[in-house]
Amino acid sequence: MPGRVGPLSGFRVIEMAGLAPGPFCAMMLADMGAEVLRIARPGVVGDEHSEHYLLNRSRRCIAIDLKNSAGRETLARLLSSSDAFIEGFRPGVMERLELGPDDCFAFNRRLVYGRMTGWGQDGPLAMTAGHDINYIALSGALHSIGRKGEPPSIPLNLIGDFGGGGMYLAFGIVCALLEASRSGQGQVVDASMLDGAASLMTYMFGLRAAGQWSDVRGENIVDGGAPWYHIYETKDGKYISIAAFEPAFYAELLRLTGLANAPDLPAQHDRVRWPELEARFAQVFRSRTRAEWCALMEGSDACFAPVLDLSEAVAHPHTIARRSFVEVAGVLHPAPAPRFSRTSTSDPTPPSVPEQQPAGVLANWGFDAKEVAALGRQGAFGGV
Repeated sequence: MPGRVGPLSGFRVIEMAGLAPGPFCAMMLADMGAEVLRIARPGVVGDEHSEHYLLNRSRRCIAIDLKNSAGRETLARLLSSSDAFIEGFRPGVMERLELGPDDCFAFNRRLVYGRMTGWGQDGPLAMTAGHDINYIALSGALHSIGRKGEPPSIPLNLIGDFGGGGMYLAFGIVCALLEASRSGQGQVVDASMLDGAASLMTYMFGLRAAGQWSDVRGENIVDGGAPWYHIYETKDGKYISIAAFEPAFYAELLRLTGLANAPDLPAQHDRVRWPELEARFAQVFRSRTRAEWCALMEGSDACFAPVLDLSEAVAHPHTIARRSFVEVAGVLHPAPAPRFSRTSTSDPTPPSVPEQQPAGVLANWGFDAKEVAALGRQGAFGGV
């Protein structure tokens, strides 16, 4: 959307409409000030074009029929004046439309061609359908999350779709844009959710190589195995989190819970007695309500925080002070992140739906009204 400010202001991006990781990547770029235009299929309705699909915020959208030669020509012209492209189809789809990387580099050698898939552009599973949970399962991430003796826990779709997918694609696109500014050459960014999820597990692979990580869930420091890096239920059935890893923070945790001088308390790093230590903490935290524990521990160095639901998160004094959430047309959105000291970003604008009059959108990309009308008669925008 023209007029947005931020560190990516002045960059132009074309996005093929989709679900989850692609739109999240486009949202991140738009949040940072890039002008992003989303391309939808004519006549498609659904969640991805809902006013509540917040991932589609801060950019405009038009429908283009890529099965129509005039539609393909329209997209090619848009790409010829773009800095980056985001597409999330199976490998080979854009090539069959004659809009693959080689086709696009022929008319825009600086284009950064971002490809978002689950399995990647090659490999034996490249053409296979899947979703977030499948990709993180193959990466080793899913196996590692959950309680001991229980099945793996599904971590929403944060690791595959958003962390390992959309965020890695956004990072790759910005890296390629930076390189293109020096070389004058674009390139393909092959972002797969499998690769991204595996990359997110780098720390755990290091611990495993050092003999400090067990493949048994719930026996490690950051998977709920450590009693002092854990979630506990409170007297009122709510939950709190603690992460008192360092000795000074652990000492503060013991002081505030009244366990500092408890007899026969297991040592912090005595893994054999971790179940016993967990039971002691559980008993203590069930003795008070979450609000009472917040009054006692919040703001201390015990590495404590209440476990909040979404309605509570937006109302917490710290998120309010940080303006971590912003209201857009009556709907609360997570604010753009990260923040910049000099090139601050615009607030988001509401999610867009495909506009019925493409001339107003395309004018900003160098199309005049007569051209748009002619393309419409040829079926570029569907309906013919």
